[in-house]
Amino acid sequence: METITKQEDIIFRSKLPDIYIPKHLPLHSYCFEHISKFSTKPCLINGATNEVYTYEEVELTSRKVASGLCKLGIQQGETIMLLLPNSPEYVFAFLGASYIGAVSTMANPYFTPAEVIKQAKASNAKLIITQACYVEKVRDYALQTGVKVMCVDAPPSDCLHFTELTSADERDMPAVKIHPDDVVALPYSSGTTGLPKGVMLTHKGLVTSVAQQVDGENPNLYFHSDDVMLCVLPLFHIYSLNSVLLCGLRAGSAILIMQKFDIIPFLELIEKYKVTIGPFVPPIVLAIAKSPVVDKYDLSSVRTVMSGAAPLGKELEDAVRVKFPNAKLGQGYGMTEAGPVLSMCLAFAKEPFEIKSGACGTVVRNAEMKIVDIETAASLGRNQSGEICIRGDQIMKGYLNDPQSTENTIDKDGWLHTGDIGFIDADDELFIVDRLKEIIKYKGFQVAPAELEALLINHPSISDAAVVPMIEEQAGEVPVAYVVQKNGSTITEDEIKQFISKQVVFYKRLNRIFFTDSIPKSPSGKILRKDLRAKLAARDLAN
Repeated sequence: METITKQEDIIFRSKLPDIYIPKHLPLHSYCFEHISKFSTKPCLINGATNEVYTYEEVELTSRKVASGLCKLGIQQGETIMLLLPNSPEYVFAFLGASYIGAVSTMANPYFTPAEVIKQAKASNAKLIITQACYVEKVRDYALQTGVKVMCVDAPPSDCLHFTELTSADERDMPAVKIHPDDVVALPYSSGTTGLPKGVMLTHKGLVTSVAQQVDGENPNLYFHSDDVMLCVLPLFHIYSLNSVLLCGLRAGSAILIMQKFDIIPFLELIEKYKVTIGPFVPPIVLAIAKSPVVDKYDLSSVRTVMSGAAPLGKELEDAVRVKFPNAKLGQGYGMTEAGPVLSMCLAFAKEPFEIKSGACGTVVRNAEMKIVDIETAASLGRNQSGEICIRGDQIMKGYLNDPQSTENTIDKDGWLHTGDIGFIDADDELFIVDRLKEIIKYKGFQVAPAELEALLINHPSISDAAVVPMIEEQAGEVPVAYVVQKNGSTITEDEIKQFISKQVVFYKRLNRIFFTDSIPKSPSGKILRKDLRAKLAARDLAN
């Protein structure tokens, strides 16, 4: 559906009708609103141990954790950091923080110490919940700042144990007044440009986003209490936190937690627990399509395969369809700042629509989308490519302590500019065709060129550098660097790669280094990445 406002904006809306969304509820109350219907059903299944937690156990444990956090001195509005792989404790800590009006910031446990500390400082985290094997990354920082470190497994002598939270008395939890605009989650994203920034997601925003997906008479994502959802995507990524965990809790589904993707255990878990919902990313889809062992397992229970975090090509869609004989396959499109879901495939609805291969769905309900010309900002009609913009209660409050970046992303009329180029066709389906923004997507993980460039320029033998994406089949994109050596420098490609790899998580490592005499820049000094990408494409063609 499309309407034209007085400002001549052509606005696109969902094919599904708007619904009532209880935006006044705190996130935890909303997730557990219908718990009486499935209180004794499985809520979390730990794939590593086969432990099962019912809905009433998860709700009670989360309130105990909330009480324990208060006892530790965590107050409303303060931040805790979850430096964890997928685990039940991750869920208890996130929900426990929500109950007391605290904020959770999520960090990838594979980050280097420098990356973790940068986020801990920026978010002003008062407590870091992690595993014993990651304590060394934060120990010195914790000693210097007085930040508490807690382990979900056997802790070193100077750390707390998670049982201090789970053994607290839930009745001691203080009553807090949570406002819908209070922040509950603080994931980090590079947005359309620059360094990683804290994305302030509120109770109202996440309630709206989850409702847009799973509420209403004809939910866009038809999840129910007999579903088993595989949670293999990392919960520190907003796609997994929102569209798997929170949507699963709201719908009363069983959430099967897997710590990391490994093809054989992954297939075994699907067969053993008769998984019905598979939220994946393109690299997992690729592994399924290419693995010779897949045909040995019974995957007939899977009724929905959803892919997000990076585009999925038509060939890959077709290849994986064969592996899941009873599943509907489709894509969604999200961005952390957008809360995160902008569009969702309507084949997943309770009353499904026909969809086109390669499309990433139609705009979610209770939201507005427009496509704008990248030069003139004029609103564009159907089948015209431009920047995708979204507006609605689900989008972020803004970037933490960064009003300038917030202003550059959300305009005065409340439109969030995604930095992605796409078009909406005659059937209201959205297709992504390009990216304005600089971000590199490695297997769905974000790599900010500016972050790597800052590290490169710090090297005494490098005078200038620029980082751009290179297409790679398995990862989607990998970062490569164009480097200008200082006069007389004999630094090698391997030396530069090692210099970077010591400072960053694995997916930010540079795949190739190209030495060049200069970096192309605009008169204002902005790196002309488009020129470098063209240079890279020409080089690939020549080879």
